[in-house]
Amino acid sequence: MPDHRFAHSSETLRQIAQDLLDYAKQRGASAADTEVSEGFGQTVTARQGEVETIEYNRDKGAGVTVYIGKKRGHASSSDFSPQALRDMVDAALSIARFTAADDCSGLADADQLAREFPDFDLWHPWDLPVERAIELARACEAAGFAVDSRIANSEGATVSTQEAHFVYANSLGFLAGYPSSRHSVSCSLIAGQGDAMQRDDWYDIARDPLDLPAPEAVGRRAGERAIKRLGARKISTTQVPVLFEAPIASSLLGHYVSAVSGGSLYRKSSFLLDSMGNQVFAPLVNISDLPHVVKGLASSAFDEEGVATQARDVVKDGVVQGYFLGSYSARKLGMRSTGNAGGNHNLILQDTGEDFAALLKKMGTGLLVTELMGQGVNAVTGDYSRGAAGFWVENGEIAYPVQEITIAGNLKDVFHAIIAVGNDVNRRVPRQCGSILIERMMIAGD
Repeated sequence: MPDHRFAHSSETLRQIAQDLLDYAKQRGASAADTEVSEGFGQTVTARQGEVETIEYNRDKGAGVTVYIGKKRGHASSSDFSPQALRDMVDAALSIARFTAADDCSGLADADQLAREFPDFDLWHPWDLPVERAIELARACEAAGFAVDSRIANSEGATVSTQEAHFVYANSLGFLAGYPSSRHSVSCSLIAGQGDAMQRDDWYDIARDPLDLPAPEAVGRRAGERAIKRLGARKISTTQVPVLFEAPIASSLLGHYVSAVSGGSLYRKSSFLLDSMGNQVFAPLVNISDLPHVVKGLASSAFDEEGVATQARDVVKDGVVQGYFLGSYSARKLGMRSTGNAGGNHNLILQDTGEDFAALLKKMGTGLLVTELMGQGVNAVTGDYSRGAAGFWVENGEIAYPVQEITIAGNLKDVFHAIIAVGNDVNRRVPRQCGSILIERMMIAGD
């Protein structure tokens, strides 16, 4: 049990949650829910072989949402004293009394609440003395510098370990929570050649520190990536196939999730309105939302409202099978919660069997994108235009690095134009996919 590692035991969090609900009811709330949490961590950064920062964090917080009929109020506090918690509830009630009624507000439907709470192995403490963390950060950076003498500077190497636990409860009788951990190693390096300088980075993240690669491997990867970018040039404006490298290909999944999430749909601020049952992607695209993956970065038996989660296909053969809804947005749309209050779980895009080298060969001549810049995505129209850097590919082989270009298109067209998904899956984020090959996009250069 994690209780010995935290200032407050899980039982204490449960008692605070129950006391908050009892007090809210006593003060006139017709319904209420609350989340009480605590976390701590350590982050060490080394730069140029010296310790740059050592950061310790210890946080706690409670939030309560109260309902007076269909009126809603919310307040939060980082003070766990009884008086502060009562004041928090009173503040939420005061807000609710002056808020307009909303027929769609309220707790999750009782019949959707989770009743079973399997252990997905999400909590792995890392007893990492700060001296050892410093050694690991230094070793990570040193391995990057050792890649090539042209690596002239560093933005640092960081080793971080974080643990947390929480309890969610509501006045329908739901009360549950669990501990979790998240550990990471990262490195950012700068390579120089003449007056030209290029930076690149690499990182890895895992629930279990034993699942992290050696820090030296992370540093080497960062160094190799920085060196490969030296000599970058512009290219002429053209229209060619584009291969999104796995670490940034997940951003395409992010744009899709945003477009078919409840808030965007009921506000009619999405380019994928009324897309249920429609062909949105190329037929080869299959996407699953998997909340019960052991050690998964977004695994949970229930969402932020206590609704039971379940594995589901959200896109099958390119056709939309389901949205991402919490209770409020579901009611606004005349639907039921999908257990996605708080967003997607472990979102998995199925690969089409090719490795990265095979994708390059399939592309032939085109652009490999390894970095995106700017926020040029219009959520209403789907228009997409972002600064990019990467590599020009000829005859299936990387020819030279490119920079100061823009890639553009419309996400509706981009999704339909996916012709392959690599098996080089990026597992460092909840939205997991391999590199994605797009049949054709516009590249703006010289």
